[in-house]
Amino acid sequence: MSRDVTYDEDRSQIRTGTGPHVMAALRNAAIAALHTAGITDIAAANRHHARDSNRPLALLGII
Repeated sequence: MSRDVTYDEDRSQIRTGTGPHVMAALRNAAIAALHTAGITDIAAANRHHARDSNRPLALLGII
């Protein structure tokens, strides 16, 4: 599934300056981190990690 569909980029209200580029870079970094962890279903992983604020930190090895 594409980043546009998974993150619903078409409805984003960030449209000026470098905001769209920064958000795209953050989304790409999130996808890369999930892929590095062996996760292929990005949408399901986003839902899973959104349920507990410690999960993304653990994925990145921060906690």
